[in-house]
Amino acid sequence: MRESDRAQWARLWAGYHDFYKATVAPEVYDLAFARLLGSDPNQFNGLVAEQDGKLVGLTHYLFHAHGWKVERVCYLQDLYADPDVRGTGIGRALIEAVYAAADAAGAPSVYWLTQEDNHTARRLYDRVGEYSGFVRYNRPAP
Repeated sequence: MRESDRAQWARLWAGYHDFYKATVAPEVYDLAFARLLGSDPNQFNGLVAEQDGKLVGLTHYLFHAHGWKVERVCYLQDLYADPDVRGTGIGRALIEAVYAAADAAGAPSVYWLTQEDNHTARRLYDRVGEYSGFVRYNRPAP
């Protein structure tokens, strides 16, 4: 990911938020992009997929400590491909790039979440990962 990717990255990330019917404040875009380009190993990392000079996919991931493991683990937080390139291997390539980054960082455990009814993505996830059986809960808004 490069500084010059900002506008195309923002378009993709907005598409990701639209898909999940989420709203993110403009200042969060600025902060997220700065973190993605930063050098702090405790912050986010980002990868993009490009075709013919156009960004067509993104992924954001981070490493963190785990109470059951010596090594850090990798959380793949965001994964998005433009609708017109879905089914062409972009999502798989991004996941495999995160796997490679995790291996290089000595964090072989990679995990991610998705909505239960995200059937299209889950078809890919069932091929490249193992379903954990866990159900996620969030703290209610204060």
